Amino acid sequence: MTTRRDNPDGPEDIDAAFAEIVADLERDSMFSRFSRWPDADRAEKPEDAAEPARTADSGPRDWTVPANEEDEHYVPPEPPPLPTPRPATLIGIVVIAVGLVLLLVPGLAGLSTAVTLPLGLVLISGGIGWLLLRLRQTPPSSDDDGAQV
Repeated sequence: MTTRRDNPDGPEDIDAAFAEIVADLERDSMFSRFSRWPDADRAEKPEDAAEPARTADSGPRDWTVPANEEDEHYVPPEPPPLPTPRPATLIGIVVIAVGLVLLLVPGLAGLSTAVTLPLGLVLISGGIGWLLLRLRQTPPSSDDDGAQV
C-alpha cells in the first residue's frame, strides 16, 4: 500500500487505498474464500442446479402454528403456604408500626411533636435494625448449586 506511506495523515485517494487493500486480501490464499459475496456463487451455478424458486408471499412471518386441540397448557402447582412469622419478627413489625403511628398522628400519644418526631424515627429505625439483625446469616443448606425453578 504505497499511498499510505507517501502521506503521514493518510491516503489522499481513499477509493484507491480501499481497492489496494481488497486486492491484497484477494491475493492472500487464507482469505480467498472471503473474496466473493455469497450471492456470486449462486449466480455462477447453472440454472438446473439452482434452488427452487420461492413465491414472494411466503416468509418466516407467514408461518402459523398448526391447531392442535390435544395440547395441554402448563398449570403451575399451588405455591407453598407462607411460613408463620416468629415472635421476634412480630415484635420488629409492631415497633415499626408504633413508630409510623407516632409520626403520622403525633397527638395520639398525648406528647408534643418535638418529642414524637424523634421518638417515631428512633422506633422505625430500631424496628428495621431488629429485623435486619434477625435475618439468617448462613446460606441454605443445599449441596446443589444449580438454578432453582
